Amino acid sequence: MSEPSVLFVCLGNICRSPLAEAAFRAEAERARLTAEADSAGTGDWHIGSPPDWRAQAVALRHGIDISGYRGRQVRAEDFHRFGHIFALDGANLRDLRRIRPADGTARLGLLMDLVPGREGTNVADPYFGDAAGFDVTWDDVTRAAAALVAKLLGR
Repeated sequence: MSEPSVLFVCLGNICRSPLAEAAFRAEAERARLTAEADSAGTGDWHIGSPPDWRAQAVALRHGIDISGYRGRQVRAEDFHRFGHIFALDGANLRDLRRIRPADGTARLGLLMDLVPGREGTNVADPYFGDAAGFDVTWDDVTRAAAALVAKLLGR
């Protein structure tokens, strides 16, 4: 069986999806799960940009340095490269379904559907708020990361 591969997708790939990628990588490492992870955006505004400084700060407070991450846009080949693609909100899930190639093999889903009691909800988008909003986002993505790792391990 090949190792799991997961892509996390938000709009710009500078706030929520890099945090989801970081939280998943950390949780997978803790659980000794070998998995490929990446993040991307459906939009192209932040290609090549580092994560928002507030996202970097919240990750660093939890011992994770995401300063080397760079924004990128979802590509057609992502639907073949990754086994799972998780949107961080309903609008991006709709966009992913729209741009998915007909022969795309990735399973698409809403990230918070993995968290009992949070099905159908969006990961909090902190971009237009203050730094405290990034703590809420971190809580969302870490809960989802733990649930995803457990699922991938068959727990």
